[in-house]
Amino acid sequence: MSHLPKIIKTSPAPNQTLAVEVMDEYGEILTKHVACERPLTILLNWHEVVTLMTLGARPDALVLGYLKNQSFISDLEKLETVIIDWETNSAAVITTENTDHLDKKLQKKTVTSGCGQGTMYGNVMKQLDDYQVPQVTIKQSDIYATLEALTHYNDTYKAAGAVHGCAVCSCDNGQAEIVSFVEDVGRHNAVDTLAGELWLNHQTGGDKIFYTTGRLTSEMVIKVAQMGIPTLLSRSGVTQMGLDLAKKFGITTIARAKGNRFQVFSGQQQVIFDVKGNQA
Repeated sequence: MSHLPKIIKTSPAPNQTLAVEVMDEYGEILTKHVACERPLTILLNWHEVVTLMTLGARPDALVLGYLKNQSFISDLEKLETVIIDWETNSAAVITTENTDHLDKKLQKKTVTSGCGQGTMYGNVMKQLDDYQVPQVTIKQSDIYATLEALTHYNDTYKAAGAVHGCAVCSCDNGQAEIVSFVEDVGRHNAVDTLAGELWLNHQTGGDKIFYTTGRLTSEMVIKVAQMGIPTLLSRSGVTQMGLDLAKKFGITTIARAKGNRFQVFSGQQQVIFDVKGNQA
């Protein structure tokens, strides 16, 4: 059996939403919900790395996905313990992997355009030179089926708004499966959580579709490329750098996707239009 780290949670999981009283345009008092954003400081072998703002839905997957995507750790077999402590708002990751490179990596930081202020460390792009995701075709009908399946999610957004949702999906001959879905205050946190789950579950991304409610920035495209997922689906738009990187990595980028509408920004040759009337 493959090794998995020991997960220790020293306190109960925090609430995702909080009921508050608001006044509407007629002066009437209503009860609404707000998303519960909170800090989570990541420590790697007790060395402070970064503080994320998060809902904290699946913190162990979030911190492991973040550390892996930033190339701070890479060996699942050497992970020993993940300690989540909401009393101190901290997540400590203990590994026997060599982390002597940590200080040097932390010196080079790029603040990205991710909502909640995403951050990329070190030479992540250099490690992706000449990298290509698997080249996989996707049917128009499977895009529609995936979007339909996703309408049953977004619970926190429906209750409180102010969050993004991301999902790892699969679809074959119109049968869509949402492998995992997560919401967070920043879409970069959500994608790191999903990356951590794939890693912990020893799953690969070559046969998956990645969905996000947020825009496709360079950071989002890089993280999806690191997961090895060939198709990126977004309800929102795409930035110029995000599109350039998607083309570089060979990712099929489908944006403005909602209902029976979508726009293919890269990888057009990978899309098979099989729905009569070409509804897109």
